[in-house]
Amino acid sequence: MRILVSGASVAGPVLAYWLTRHGFRVTVVERAPTPRKTGGHAVDLFRPAINVSEKMGVLRRVEERATGTSRMTVYQEGARRPVRVGLSKIFSATSDQHVEIMRDDLSEIYYDAARDDVEYIFGDSITAISPDGEVRFENAEPRRFDLVVGADGLHSNVRRLVFGDESRFSTSIGAHFGVLTLPNGSGLDGELLMHVGVGRTAGMYGVRHLDDARALFLFRSERELDHHHDDVFRQKELLRGAFDGLHPDVDRWLDELDRTQAFYFDSIAQLRMDTWSRGRVTLVGDAGYSPGPVVGGSTSLAVVGAYVLAGELARAGGDHELAFPAYERAMAEHVRGSRTAALSAAKTLIPTSRLGVRGLAQGARLISALPAGPGRALLRLTTKSARLHNSMTVDDYPPSL
Repeated sequence: MRILVSGASVAGPVLAYWLTRHGFRVTVVERAPTPRKTGGHAVDLFRPAINVSEKMGVLRRVEERATGTSRMTVYQEGARRPVRVGLSKIFSATSDQHVEIMRDDLSEIYYDAARDDVEYIFGDSITAISPDGEVRFENAEPRRFDLVVGADGLHSNVRRLVFGDESRFSTSIGAHFGVLTLPNGSGLDGELLMHVGVGRTAGMYGVRHLDDARALFLFRSERELDHHHDDVFRQKELLRGAFDGLHPDVDRWLDELDRTQAFYFDSIAQLRMDTWSRGRVTLVGDAGYSPGPVVGGSTSLAVVGAYVLAGELARAGGDHELAFPAYERAMAEHVRGSRTAALSAAKTLIPTSRLGVRGLAQGARLISALPAGPGRALLRLTTKSARLHNSMTVDDYPPSL
């Protein structure tokens, strides 16, 4: 049985790995000309995704590429003294298993896991999918597949072709984010430096195995911002306007916008679809059920979703009419929980009031100062994401090969 997967970031390679282990023939098509190394930002893997990575035999590599961030210094807008906290207790309180890793590193690790068993087509994209499985490409000759899976992210091409325009399913939570790569001039080693104001948060961190650093910007907007996800000039303009006057540190980070080799900007939007499947086509990860970039644990959700989809296809003997509904049932509760957790996380990370700004800093300091047990209990009482990540369970799908 031949399955085409669109997208080679995170969900695509994980899905390809498990499909091959279950005996399916897999082709992955990726628009980028090579495996992506575009800068990216740090993402979180929580217990369920770590378990999947361990089953794949790549957990050691994942842990070796962890960012190593263990401390956080928070500057509140208008306050003289920063708040310094230890992150290890906060991470352990959020989930009993957790790894922070750069997205590009994670993508490379998953790609390497099955690259010899999967056909990869880089520098190409799907242009049409017929009901009987014929697929047309921008460059390659048409081919027929039994199933097609969109694992091509929030702005999924497969979803657009099969389900319609993104605007039908995308709901903005009223916030945006940007990421840029810049020189590690501050010499940050294992530290996250944050500046927090009402409606805006900026942070910079180094990574122990990289020479450069990353700056991350989160901000709220009362109105819909006029920009396209490919209009980089406009995106940089919006970012500068949103963070004007927050702090001289942030001004210096923004000065790198005209020099950076890696920049990303988008709205924080949730995808809400009644179903992720239609005929021979289904969606996985952000393409089908993004809870919101940065704030919703979407990377862990994508890894788990890919594992479940492959497992349900194997369990159904490749019968997509049985497998796709089973996959959606298995993931539905996790997706709903992640959406709710994302809204809660966004409210915390991008405070809407001065009280919220103070609460973010002081709350983090309190949790890091408490012994592990009380700190974990406090965080679980006050955050939806912690309860979600610790309660998520999935079936075991033993590979047939």
